[in-house]
Amino acid sequence: MHITADRGRCVGAAQCVLVAPAVFDQDEEGLVAPLTVDPAGADRPAVRQAVHLCPSSAIRIDEE
Repeated sequence: MHITADRGRCVGAAQCVLVAPAVFDQDEEGLVAPLTVDPAGADRPAVRQAVHLCPSSAIRIDEE
């Protein structure tokens, strides 16, 4: 799994941070700041949920 975060689309809702705090953070502007782009296996379900909950579709994952 590989994460791509589009900061231009991010609205700062922080749903990703709430669901997957080991993978996502927010920067000083309140925008998504991935802590890793290749999350560990245990974090992957939370990452998928974060993608689903993101109101601006700013997070994408590549499962390959």
